[in-house]
This record gives sequence, structure tokens and C-alpha cells, in this order.
Amino acid sequence: MPTKDNYNKTLRFSAETDDKLGKAANSFGLSKFQFFNQMVEYFYRTKKDPADINDEVLKRTLAKNHDTYIRFIRAQEEKILIPVKVELDRMVVSQIKIIESFNGQVLNANKALLSGQQVQAQQTEKLMQTLKGFTDTKESLKQKFIYILNFFHKATLNASSKEKETLLQEAVQHITKL
Repeated sequence: MPTKDNYNKTLRFSAETDDKLGKAANSFGLSKFQFFNQMVEYFYRTKKDPADINDEVLKRTLAKNHDTYIRFIRAQEEKILIPVKVELDRMVVSQIKIIESFNGQVLNANKALLSGQQVQAQQTEKLMQTLKGFTDTKESLKQKFIYILNFFHKATLNASSKEKETLLQEAVQHITKL
């Protein structure tokens, strides 16, 4: 930092300005000299107009940059975002159609399969009923066998051996039919 010996310029201002300068310097914890040097450096670097209290130049610059950003965003929206959204919407509609078609086909196949299973179950039930009609129960078979056996026994009591042989063959035939 330059020393006070290097400075040979003086600046004159009113006592009111001196009071304001002192208060502003004290609020930042600086001496009037340091504060003045930093003010000059600030206005030199930022190229701000000290008379422009509302920063109109800054506002115009920000508005200009804002407009530039908005134009950029709109251009990107037209070039990239809208086409991407259109393609995504088209893909979604296509996927929905594919899913609906797939679900319809699967549903129809399931209905056909279920219908086939019901028909098969009905046919199996009919077959079981038919087989049940052909098969005798254990008790009914016992009764028929006892009937044949009693008939054979009664018939053979007074019969000759040749008649017994014939009756035996007839009994065997009746038993095989069971």
C-alpha cells in the first residue's frame, strides 16, 4: 500500500460532506483516507456513474441480459424441448396402443383357454359318470358272485358229473362277465 509521503494532492469539500465521509468510513471500520481510496477504486473498476443513484445503467444491463436469456431459452424450447415432448407424447400413445393390444390378445387367449378347460371338465365329468355306470360297487359284485355260487351249488347237488362240468363252465362265464 502506498504511504502518505507519495500523496501530494489535496481535495476540498464541505464540512457536511466531511461528516458524511466520516460516518460512512466508520460504519465500515476504515479511516477516511482508506474509505476514499476504496471508493475511487470501486467506481474505477465498475465504471458506474456515481450520479446514477438508482443504478439505471445496471438495470438496463440486467434487463438486456434477461432478454437475451429469455430469447435463448425460447430458441432452445422451439429447437429441442418441443420436438422432444412431441416425440415422447407420440411414444407414450404408441406404448399405450401396444399395451392395450397385448392385453386384449392375452385376455382373449385366457378366455379361450378357460372355455376349453370348462368344456374339458364337463366332458371329464360325463366320462366319469359313464364309467361309474359301467363299474359295479364292491357290494354289488359280492352279491352277484354269491348268487352265482348259490345257483351253482344248488344245481350241482343232484347233477351228474357231466352236468356239473357244464354248470361249472357256465358259472365261470358268469363270473368273467362281472
